[in-house]
Formats: sequence, C-alpha cells, structure tokens
Amino acid sequence: MSNEFCTPLDITQVERNFGELDPAMSAAEAGVEANRCLFCYDAPCMHACPTHIDVPSFIKKIATDNLRGSARVIFDANPIGATCARVCPVEVLCEGACVEKTLLQKPIEIGRLQRFATDHAMASERPLFEKGESNGRSVGIIGSGPAGLSCAMYLTRLGYDVSVYEKREKPGGLDTYGMAEYKMSQEVSLAEVEQIQKLGVKFRLNTIVSGSGVSDGSTIVFEQLMSLHDAIFVAIGLGSANEMQIPGEKTAGVIDALAFIEKIKTRDWENIPLGRNVVVIGGGNTAVDAATQAKRLGAERVYMAYRRTETEASAYEYEIELAKKDGIELLWESAPTEIGGDDHVSAIKFVKPNGDIVEIACDMVIKAIGQQKMRSFFTDVAKVETDEKGRVIVNGQMQTSDPKIFAGGDCANGGAEAVDAAQMGKLAAQGIHNRLTGETVKFAGNL
Repeated sequence: MSNEFCTPLDITQVERNFGELDPAMSAAEAGVEANRCLFCYDAPCMHACPTHIDVPSFIKKIATDNLRGSARVIFDANPIGATCARVCPVEVLCEGACVEKTLLQKPIEIGRLQRFATDHAMASERPLFEKGESNGRSVGIIGSGPAGLSCAMYLTRLGYDVSVYEKREKPGGLDTYGMAEYKMSQEVSLAEVEQIQKLGVKFRLNTIVSGSGVSDGSTIVFEQLMSLHDAIFVAIGLGSANEMQIPGEKTAGVIDALAFIEKIKTRDWENIPLGRNVVVIGGGNTAVDAATQAKRLGAERVYMAYRRTETEASAYEYEIELAKKDGIELLWESAPTEIGGDDHVSAIKFVKPNGDIVEIACDMVIKAIGQQKMRSFFTDVAKVETDEKGRVIVNGQMQTSDPKIFAGGDCANGGAEAVDAAQMGKLAAQGIHNRLTGETVKFAGNL
C-alpha cells in the first residue's frame, strides 16, 4: 500500500466531480419558481432565517424582474447573502419552514432564488450601499470571517472608519478556506469581500494580533489596537483541531479535516494528498464534506466512522444522504482506539458498544471531531471572561466583560452556521453604535 498519492482521476473528471451541487437558475426557471411563492404576510421562512431576510419581498422582486432590488433586500439583512445562498442548510431553515412544503408540493427553492438575485447584483459591479458620512470614530475588527465581514459592512454604512485584521493571506475566514468546493468556490467569498471593501473597509491581511511584543508589518499588539480604535470586535472563530487522544494519532497520514478541505480549495488537484483507503472520524457536516470530497478525488474506499448512532450525529439528514449517494461506507457506534503504522498510517481500530474490536486497513485518516476554543486569546490577550466551555461571554449586544470589546461568531457560540455568525456581526454593529453614540439603530432583519 502506497503511503500517499494524489488523485488517480483525469483532471477533467475531477472538475466534473466537484461541480456545484445546486447549479444556478436560468431567468426562466427563477421566474417560474418565484411565482410559486404565496408571499406570506407573516412568513415562517423569514422567521426561520437567523438573519431574518424578508424572503417574500426579495422573491416578489424577482417575480417582477427587479433583481437589483431583490439583492438589496438580501444583502441589507445578510452581508454574506451570496455565500449563504449556497451553504446554508435551507432544508432545516427557510425552506424547511415554507408553507408550500406539503405532500403535493415542494418548498419554494429559496436558496437558489437568493443565489439568482445576489449573483446578478455582484456581476453588475454596481454598489448596493454607500459608506455613511464619517462620524470621526473607528472600529477594529479581528477576523474577516462571516461575523467580521457583517459587522464591518454595517458599521461603515453608519460612517465608521473600519479596519479588519486578518492573519491569512486571503480574507473571508471559513467561507474562503473551509467550505466544500462543490458547495462554493473561493471566488464567491472573495467577491463578497470585495463588495464590502469597496464601501471603504480596510483589510490588513497577513497580520497576527498578539498579546505582547512589538508591532511590525506582520504583527500588531492588542493593546495598540485598543488605543487605535474606539471599539474592538473580535471574530476569530475557533482554533486548532481537537485531539482524539489515542495511540498513533501523530502518525504520518493523519490529517485534520479543515486542513484537507483547505488544500482542495486551492484546486491544485494533482498535489492534494489522498489515500486509497480513507477513514474519516466524526459525525458532523465537516466529516461529510471531507469524506465526500475524498471520494470525489478518487479514493477507492472511504469510511466515515462516528462513535454514536446515526440519529445522534450532528450532520444534517441531507448531508448524510449525500454521503450515502457518494458511496461512503458509514460506521456507526465505532469509537477509534488506536492508529497503526510505523512511518505511515496502515490501519485504525475501533471499539463497538459490545466491546468488539474492528480493524480497518487504510492509508489516510481524516479527523473531523471539532475545533478547540480560543480561550487563551480572550483570557490572556483581550482579558475578557469566558464560560466553562471556553466561549467568550457576550450579552445581547455582543458586548464582552470589557465594555470596549465586542465578540461574535464561532468564538462566542461555539461553532454554528455562517448565517448565525453574520447575524451576530449585525448585532455587534448595533451594540457598538449604541455604546459609542447612545443611539439605538436596528438593521434590516432584526425582528
């Protein structure tokens, strides 16, 4: 068994395998679908969306061929509306609440309609919003993921001078680096960033925020940020992958799921490490993403093993169905106990509830068991309170124990959807504005 190899498939076939799960609608398709909507007054779809986009309004505008107006409704409530149109679990959010979801009808394809409108707006390159008149105040945002981008857009529309500090070379956070390629390419995330950048938001990339030392071109000390800005919003997400804490975990051939997905995002298909027999550990959506992408790259056999039952897995039902359709072999109630191999992974052992040991030969193990919380950043660098799970503690306005510091996204909720992070960024912008001016402002989608 070879220690490591790249995709055995023809690159043209790989590109087909990674084609979008839900292709864009044509104008005719969007028109027909939009006219299926009942335009409910007290729309359950709008309440089911964490950012509370006015779904009936944006769909009605599509039906009347007002695509720019439709996109404005969407982005007004959710600055990453194009991303969410592709990656949101619409089956359990807006579409899951659609009143058309009956035995005879399917729900309105809200996600694809949202994509139709937002894609049109971004392709036109005409700005939907403008930077507000300068109010003389500035805000520093740490992290350019969904929460950071959302907060930045709303604040700059209020006239704040906003600077976003990002440690990576590209902005966008997990939207840029962590979404399965067949759901969304980097280009979509970067296009949304560009929209926000054109409003006047400054991005300092390749910049690490530290607790001590000297600020230079690649590092800035947190205390300096506190002196530069009137408020700070921390949206740093989560940290490194959790450990399985089993023998052999450090063996070559064991890789973190997000690191694997990030390599795929480069689309350098011929240089992405891939085993012939791959075992993915975990039962969440990231585990499904890693498993299905390994299979689509050409792995001969891919297993997804979870220590609990299928009903207890955190992956959405439609994600599990996708894994099954891709030929992933699902192993439930299988807890990893040991990874075998001298200089490279050769096998992994699992224990079943009855004590039986199952061993699977493999040459690659992908860990998808969650990420560690960034507790030390908050306690030692920002010096704000965290809870027993390592999440930063915030109030309803996303304000931490330090009145000048706000936080949101995965670092506050422990890990949720991109749309949840976008909503927290919106709430933080409202909270920051209230603290600095005493004024109460509510953006679109805050019911």
